[in-house]
Amino acid sequence: MEKWQEISISDIKNVRIGHADDEVNATGTTVLIFENGAACGLDVRGGGPASRESQLLNPTMSNQKIHGIVLSGGSAFGLDSAGGVMKYLEEKGIGQKVGKAIVPIVCASCIFDLNINDKVKPDAAMGYAACVDSEQNRVRNGCVGAGMGATVGKIRGDKSAMKSGLGCYAVQVGKLQVGAIVVVNAIGDVYEMDSNRQLAGLLNAKKDGLLDSELEAVKLLQLVSKFTFNTTIGAIVTNAKLDKTQMNKVAAMSSNGLARTIRPINTSMDGDSIYAASCGNVKSSPDVVGTLGAYVLGKAVNQAVLCAESKFGYPSSKDILGGKKDEV
Repeated sequence: MEKWQEISISDIKNVRIGHADDEVNATGTTVLIFENGAACGLDVRGGGPASRESQLLNPTMSNQKIHGIVLSGGSAFGLDSAGGVMKYLEEKGIGQKVGKAIVPIVCASCIFDLNINDKVKPDAAMGYAACVDSEQNRVRNGCVGAGMGATVGKIRGDKSAMKSGLGCYAVQVGKLQVGAIVVVNAIGDVYEMDSNRQLAGLLNAKKDGLLDSELEAVKLLQLVSKFTFNTTIGAIVTNAKLDKTQMNKVAAMSSNGLARTIRPINTSMDGDSIYAASCGNVKSSPDVVGTLGAYVLGKAVNQAVLCAESKFGYPSSKDILGGKKDEV
């Protein structure tokens, strides 16, 4: 039984989610569109983030609302996809008015998925396509969008990794709604939010079971520093009415959902980054939203690995432990 009423993340108004991906080249892009703008904060705990417009989310900066968040594959190359999102939003008249111009404010973060294929990266066309897809606002989990090339359990390198993906989860308490979307591309292992059961991660030598990446990290300190293709990125969205400063606190609290489900996390080899966006008018506090944010983010992490399918030579949790089909 869940602690709070589970809802679909698409039930949260004033935000649309869309995806575009390239299964052949194992990469993709996911967008969150805020037509009316959203107060947004950001918490970055990983040591190697690839990001765009992140400094605007600092509470001391004058900008108060953003219009889009891009979660993308392609490492720093994938930041190009935000250009396509800006083009789409400008065409729709969505953005900040600056004289006669409209300038959409679009933030972006990327995962490193070039270990699978480094020939084709997300670009502006893929970002634009994800925006078009957002018009349907369909909730999907697993190997979709920015989760197409995501993997986990890479402490011993790519050959011992498992397939991961993208996950969504949302809850409602009274009128308050809080949801999470996350792309899980971690060096560490993924554990079930409620039971602490290991769901995915470092494969054993026979590739029929799992090892403990935390233990391996201690054993292989010098070796570990060579593996940098990681990063878990995501966003919390809520219908609570909070300002940018408060949403930075929500982002920081919500990031604890990663610590509850991924081990190790926030290493110098990760670029872990969590956004938090307010797009409603429900009265609440950042502490309440942040508490729920940590919960839904952890549950979304679980969805990302449980709904992933085996691809590109990486087995999924369904194959190793038995999982479940995509549920929305």
